[in-house]
Amino acid sequence: MAESFSPGATAIGLVYNKGVVLAAEKRVTYGFTLLSKSGKKVFKITDRLGLAAAGIIADMQAISRSLAAEVKLYELENNRPISVKSAAKLLSQIMFSRRLSPYFTEIIIGGYDPSGPHLFILDPWGSLIEDKYAALGTGTKIAIGILEENYRENLSKENAKELAIRAIKTAIERDAVSGDGIDLLIIDSEKGLEEKSIPL
Repeated sequence: MAESFSPGATAIGLVYNKGVVLAAEKRVTYGFTLLSKSGKKVFKITDRLGLAAAGIIADMQAISRSLAAEVKLYELENNRPISVKSAAKLLSQIMFSRRLSPYFTEIIIGGYDPSGPHLFILDPWGSLIEDKYAALGTGTKIAIGILEENYRENLSKENAKELAIRAIKTAIERDAVSGDGIDLLIIDSEKGLEEKSIPL
């Protein structure tokens, strides 16, 4: 997305030993105009699956609702929970179907299934990449540096949460269109899903 039209945001995700952490800041902007200080950019899809996004809020909301409905339908038809990879592929198809008029959002989808915790990154056209950590949005250049320097395999839940908060806070300090708090979605294979909001 061109920077002049970028709505601004910083979202990150990372895998830890028993789950994933998804996080995003709360400021909603269009260019350098502040629209809200309480935007939600992290969404629960199921008790095992969630997403964090950067881009236009309306598109994030539409995608999260569409994906939640498709996942529920899949689980009813197949009588089992959807895998993270299958949900990511489903989301990729939803986004690719709009390739001529794409959603203006980038997404990190993560969760856990019997094969373990997984994290996928999608661009507005549905390109799909699996990774252990990711950063999206206008604060990416700053947040990814923190993640690359400090991420380790098999992080504990507490260390992963602290790293996510640190990466977002550092991005907020240097990115004028990110700020006003942090929303966290922690999806743990043993303790389930936990949502937190941290004011700044």
